[in-house]
Amino acid sequence: MTRKMGLPKDLAMGTEIHGERVSSRFSRGKNVKKKYSTLTERAYRRRRSYVLLRSMIALLIVILALLAGLLIYETRKMKTYSNPYAKALEEKQAAATKEESSAGSDSDLEGVKAQANLLATQYDYDGAVNLLKSQKDFGKNDQLKALANSYEKTKSSCQPYPIDQITHVFFHSLVVNDAKAFDSDATAAGYNQVMTTISEFNGIIQQMYDKGYVMISLHDMCEVADDGTVSKKEILLPPGKKPFVLSQDDCSYYHYMKDDGFPQKLVVTEEGKVKNSLLQDDGTVSIGDYDVVPLIDTFVEQHPDFSYHGRKGILALTGYEGVLGYRTDEVYKTRDPARVTEYQQKFFDENPDFDYDKDCADAKAVADAMKAEGWEFASHTWGHIAPLQYSLDAVKQDTERWLNNVAPIVGDTDVLIFAFGADIGDWHPYTHDNAYFDYLKSKKFSIYCNVDGSVKSWVQFGPDYMRQARRNLDGYRMYYNPDLLSDLFDVKSVWDSNRPTPVPKMG
Repeated sequence: MTRKMGLPKDLAMGTEIHGERVSSRFSRGKNVKKKYSTLTERAYRRRRSYVLLRSMIALLIVILALLAGLLIYETRKMKTYSNPYAKALEEKQAAATKEESSAGSDSDLEGVKAQANLLATQYDYDGAVNLLKSQKDFGKNDQLKALANSYEKTKSSCQPYPIDQITHVFFHSLVVNDAKAFDSDATAAGYNQVMTTISEFNGIIQQMYDKGYVMISLHDMCEVADDGTVSKKEILLPPGKKPFVLSQDDCSYYHYMKDDGFPQKLVVTEEGKVKNSLLQDDGTVSIGDYDVVPLIDTFVEQHPDFSYHGRKGILALTGYEGVLGYRTDEVYKTRDPARVTEYQQKFFDENPDFDYDKDCADAKAVADAMKAEGWEFASHTWGHIAPLQYSLDAVKQDTERWLNNVAPIVGDTDVLIFAFGADIGDWHPYTHDNAYFDYLKSKKFSIYCNVDGSVKSWVQFGPDYMRQARRNLDGYRMYYNPDLLSDLFDVKSVWDSNRPTPVPKMG
């Protein structure tokens, strides 16, 4: 093969450049010039396409932005749009809701009627009528109107009961275990004299109910004004019903009672009911109706008409060993050796983990639960004293201790129920010349109760106090004076055969 002079080997032989054949040096110039022109045009076209693409993209972005803005505008416009049918729609929905609520209102109405009936059953006719009239549909509901009319008719047949003829009965802590209480130890005689057994108590309450007795409060008998003046109130009851006041002394479950067949304390159950805890022989603790408070609560649940306006009894509390079975007196906190008694020291020894603050809190919880159920509290003096056997200064100290240690647990009270059936005067009216009365009245005590079992009732009013005698329903009164109790119950039918006789005489 001959080699063509002056040409590179690849050109001489003929080479394709970008698809064109270049065969000689002489034709290369023309072809290259043409090629350069073609490349420039192609580059230009590519740049134009690129610019056009970018322009289209930019335009698309602008269009999308405009669409987004329009969408936002329309959305905002829709939010402020006023639907001409909105009001009609709301009225329709409201009517539907009312229909749905009225479908369930039958049960609500029955609940209101039941509540009103309970109020009327407990002689609160005005409360029952007011409850019915407070219902929004009362004017259109014939059932409610008829019920209200029946309550008003019953009230019109009621009669005011003479305040000075109202009797007042009281108990101490009830004996749960006769064998333990009436054994041969040093306390047995006292229990036999002043205590009542559970079976006797239940029989007494049932017979009083059967005779038409209805529990009231001392505050139903009198009104204590803000200025301290006291006036009679009116108690309306149907014919045949007789109001009476019920009280219980002490209810502190003193240390000396620990092994004698009495409860330990009052407690609040998970259901919110007030019951007693009772230590059994096997060491277990039973919760139940073992004293006046839970027994009365249960009886009223079964016989609501035994209670006037939901009233229960009034507990007269001392404070020197706490209240309601809790050791709430300050001595259990300070443990002052000069004041701690033998019983209290034994308690400390047996309960090294005793928590004073917790006992106070638990006692207050019980007291609050009791007050919510219609119970009230009174002072029985802090140290269970007969005032006239002490100097006025000693009575002042005792009163201050009650106000400082008991009132914070059970709340303030204007009732003083004397211990030992004592009083601060004879049968003559109190006056402020009596230094004891003058002092106690200055401490807001306006209602005073002594003991006189020889009469069915004794009530005395002064310008700034009311005084009432109480009747002891215990072993001593039942054994020696059963005839004085015949207006309340038949002693023979309630007498506990386990009670030893003769009941020891007092004095």
